[in-house]
Amino acid sequence: MSDPSIRTNSEVDDLDEARVLPWWQNPLNFIAIAIGGLVLGAGIGYLVGDRSATPDFNEVDEGFLQDMRYHHDQAVQMAFFYLTEVDEPHPRLTMFAEEILLSQQMEAGRMIQMLRNLGLSEVNDTGVAMGWMGHEVPIDQMDGLASEEQLDAFANATGVAASIMFAELMIAHHRGGVDMAEVALDGADNAAVRSFAESMIRGQSAEITEMETVLGELISGR
Repeated sequence: MSDPSIRTNSEVDDLDEARVLPWWQNPLNFIAIAIGGLVLGAGIGYLVGDRSATPDFNEVDEGFLQDMRYHHDQAVQMAFFYLTEVDEPHPRLTMFAEEILLSQQMEAGRMIQMLRNLGLSEVNDTGVAMGWMGHEVPIDQMDGLASEEQLDAFANATGVAASIMFAELMIAHHRGGVDMAEVALDGADNAAVRSFAESMIRGQSAEITEMETVLGELISGR
């Protein structure tokens, strides 16, 4: 497990705290992987994206894409930590973590391309989120995001406890993401954004069901 003193490292302090969790053993390794995944995802997004004239959009399209990009970042970070730092990871949760690491970086690339197609900023730089859902909150308090305290507890957990925490945090994370996607499916103007939201609801709802099964087995000791 990572040395807690890593959080005082000046290199880490200089990074964007909203993007990098304080407990990575080597944050630069994660950054390299994340950048690589985003480049791959953006390339795929470009190939499948709509390159026609700028289509219609509203605040729901913009808010959903920008906020969900940020939301996805934490899922990628937790999955990466589970794969690289947790001792004795559960085989099925390892599979989920690998899938999340790849799929959510690719989805982030798709969101980047959709934002470009709409002529919008690729990031939410306001510090607040979910105004498009009718309840504005600080960006790091979006529905489903784990708190700093929860992430620290996850970082310090070992064995089965770490697997249970990963499943609990990721289920909550997915539920928050599904809630956001349902609002987007209902209120977005852009057909590509609505299609993306619908696909996300379907995929993450299935993962929630599967992870709940694994979580139940872990808690019962099976």
